[in-house]
Amino acid sequence: MRKLSLALDNSDKVRQRTGTFAGDDRLSVRERSALERFVKRMLDFVASAVLLVVGFPFFLAIALLIRLTSSGPVFFRQKRIGEHGEEFTLFKFRTMRTDCDDASHREFARDFILGRMDDSPLDGSETSVYKITNDPRVTAIGSFLRKTSLDELPQFINILRGEMSIVGPRPPLAYEYDCYEDWHKLRLAVRPGLTGLWQVSGRSTVPFHEMVMLDLYYIENWTLLLDLKIMLRTVPVMLTGAGGF
Repeated sequence: MRKLSLALDNSDKVRQRTGTFAGDDRLSVRERSALERFVKRMLDFVASAVLLVVGFPFFLAIALLIRLTSSGPVFFRQKRIGEHGEEFTLFKFRTMRTDCDDASHREFARDFILGRMDDSPLDGSETSVYKITNDPRVTAIGSFLRKTSLDELPQFINILRGEMSIVGPRPPLAYEYDCYEDWHKLRLAVRPGLTGLWQVSGRSTVPFHEMVMLDLYYIENWTLLLDLKIMLRTVPVMLTGAGGF
């Protein structure tokens, strides 16, 4: 268990292994047993069902704030790439205006994945941020929802439907997936998650190749205890908005 603790407390230990997966002789990850998959799925199903019921008044309050502060639907539906490259519809609370063009994000995502971004801070701080900051497309309430990751809560519907898991790699957009190298695609060997090692290791301050390494480490070393650790560490990240934009 000491190795797993180090992965959570000091992700640099994980990031040093990039070359192992990028090599031609290592394009595979550990497959979970049928029992592991069953146990994880049952926990996801029960937890998401309970949270959707118990959290309904809170979700309703967020929906009301969205409707009162901007025109458009409460929910945002978007096609994402899930387990084994299968496409599904992801649900989020809407955080942007409805007349937005995604051209700027497409260009940004391509540069981020291909490693073309400058390491200098993008938001004027002393920390490099690998995400568009001060995005004019984002609404006032949307900025808060994004920083705290509350916009992701409707994805418990995706978890209930079996398209996602509570813990796992984040699902990419199709145009992001198109930029992936073969070894990047290994991060989708499992169901994508609502939270994961990336979210508790810096989120938007983590470069793409390091995010992939964190996902691969998680896949190879998965245990229920590791999932619990990640979920517990997700709460303070949401409360402080660390790494969120």
